[in-house]
Amino acid sequence: PVARPQNCEKVPELKLVDDAYEAARDADALILVTEWNEFRQLDMHRIRDLMRGDVLLDGRNIWSPEKMREYGFRYFGVGRGTKRNGW
Repeated sequence: PVARPQNCEKVPELKLVDDAYEAARDADALILVTEWNEFRQLDMHRIRDLMRGDVLLDGRNIWSPEKMREYGFRYFGVGRGTKRNGW
């Protein structure tokens, strides 16, 4: 399943883009909700550099929390415990 342009028309604030890097550009936060392999193989340095914010919510727990923190993300994995980090 992928987003269809006609579905996006129902929510004018939604913008359909071609790839994850375009989606990350100037984003305050990213939320991962799929386990597709293309998201496992992203250049996370590039993703972080493109973003305005630093919040990464991993709904599928496909990324290493420690590695994502090394990239500069405030990482939250759904169902994982967290250490206090100001939130």
